[in-house]
Amino acid sequence: MSEYRINQITNQAGTAGPQVAGITTFSSSSGLVMPSGATEYRGGRGRGLFGGGYVSPAPGNQNIIDYVTIASTGNALDFGDLSVARRGSNGAVSSSTRGLWASGYTSSNVNIIDYVTISSTGNAFDFGDLTQSKRDVSSGVCNSIRGIWGGGQTDLPSAVKTVEYVTIASLGNSSNFGDLSAIKRGVAGCASPTRGIFAGGYTGAIFYNVIEFITIQSTGNALDFGDLSQIRGYLSACSSSTRGVFGGGFTPTIVNTIDYITISSTGNAQDFGDLTQARYGLASSSSSIRGVFAGGNSPTAVNTIDYITIASIGNAQDFGDLTVTRDNGLGGCSDAHGGLGD
Repeated sequence: MSEYRINQITNQAGTAGPQVAGITTFSSSSGLVMPSGATEYRGGRGRGLFGGGYVSPAPGNQNIIDYVTIASTGNALDFGDLSVARRGSNGAVSSSTRGLWASGYTSSNVNIIDYVTISSTGNAFDFGDLTQSKRDVSSGVCNSIRGIWGGGQTDLPSAVKTVEYVTIASLGNSSNFGDLSAIKRGVAGCASPTRGIFAGGYTGAIFYNVIEFITIQSTGNALDFGDLSQIRGYLSACSSSTRGVFGGGFTPTIVNTIDYITISSTGNAQDFGDLTQARYGLASSSSSIRGVFAGGNSPTAVNTIDYITIASIGNAQDFGDLTVTRDNGLGGCSDAHGGLGD
């Protein structure tokens, strides 16, 4: 083993040296390995992103991506833009580094998949396309490897039960996974590292209270989990690695209901509390501790952001505001959600 004895470290001119504040220690049985790779992948996590949506009557479809620090409170900040202004892109999925938005509606349904690096800021880049159908108001679930979208609307009044997946770290078009139990749109999605949950939804005059689940790393059709406390569509969901939480929705009465389930089991949802404001078409993101619900229609578009503590029960509290009031399928994701197992 080599031994280093250094009496003094200075700059080249010999006029100054390093400044150390506080107490710094280091011990290792091997050498010190300095960080490498792109700097945007370093540092802490816990950022929630909200992209797309709709502002009525003008300017209509939005390409805005906002971000918040989930552990704090305060108004959202500008992150960048989606590649195309669109609503109904509520099927956002994410790993600890990358966020994806799929599908949506411009002047017609689109099959676009965009991606961003969550810890940086900037505009979205092209990832690939949904292959099974062009659709909006589909729902997303994910773990650290796979992003999965289920259901959605093709051309009014049609809907689909298709489930598709991508590998988040790569680029490319989606592949077929299986089917939901019924054709529906406005479904809510959340996940643990192993299991994806789809809840609620709407088709024509029919509202659903069905909760279904899939095993994320397999393929196949969704299986029955239980029921929400009430039938509703256009709700939103977030999760820790153990608990899924579903907020808001349309029955067709607009509701402030929050339900929860234990993801690893099966059974009906239980009452959690209420949102600060009844609304539908909202987005959500989460850390392992806190869930955040943003935007929505109440019955006009709002910029409200609420938060809950996932492991407890109780009513949501005010977090702050989005940069722009919007509703109708903005999509939320984060770098610390329950599907990542943190």
